[in-house]
Amino acid sequence: MNKIVILSGPGCVGKKPLFSTFRRFHPETASRFRRLVLFNDRPPHPGEDDGTDYHFRSRMELESMRFKEGFIVADVRGNLQALEIRQIQTILDDGNIPYYEGNPFVPAKLWDEGILERFPHLSVFLSPLSKEEIVFLKSPERRVDLSKFVREVQRRKLLRREATRKQWLSLHDLEEIEHAAGSAYLELREAWKFQHILVSYDTGDGDNWDAFHYPLGNARKTLLSFAALLAGERAVEDDGPWPHDLLP
Repeated sequence: MNKIVILSGPGCVGKKPLFSTFRRFHPETASRFRRLVLFNDRPPHPGEDDGTDYHFRSRMELESMRFKEGFIVADVRGNLQALEIRQIQTILDDGNIPYYEGNPFVPAKLWDEGILERFPHLSVFLSPLSKEEIVFLKSPERRVDLSKFVREVQRRKLLRREATRKQWLSLHDLEEIEHAAGSAYLELREAWKFQHILVSYDTGDGDNWDAFHYPLGNARKTLLSFAALLAGERAVEDDGPWPHDLLP
């Protein structure tokens, strides 16, 4: 396998536990993955290292990258993130697999600007809702505001995850949760640009990923599907691609 692997989706859909579990059960393939390190204009979170998690730079510096050849810059939940395209080719030339894990705005930018067409790639979107559920919910007789519905689904997941990490949540924590939940619908609207969509109901705080060593339930199906796609096989459960007008 010699292609870019993109794993994306809204916050708290299980991106990190999925790859962590994949690495545990498929160590040989996972050892070739090299994470794409983006530039970010926000300050580091506790435990993050400059050059490993992100290249932390000023907003002015990232704004200037919009006009530099070889960079793409995306607006991400109020912050700016940038990727140097050369990094992709360098990893491929070394015989390794460039790996992007994160929000869908950066890969959507690569797609919009035709950059993904220059590289072989596998793009996978983790969605908190299936296509069938979205079609059901947006039917006029349901009278559901889909944007508010998605916000509430993600708010509950984010609150539950943070509550398992911290005994008490600060005002800043709650603001961050609300910001991420509010962005989820916009992120879901980018899903149609991805080749494959896996519906993930097990978030990062769920027991189904690693409490019993082997993943269970939806987490297991998501892992099997991801592993199959990486092996060039048909996924156990692939909900995509979605039509571009699925979400208004």
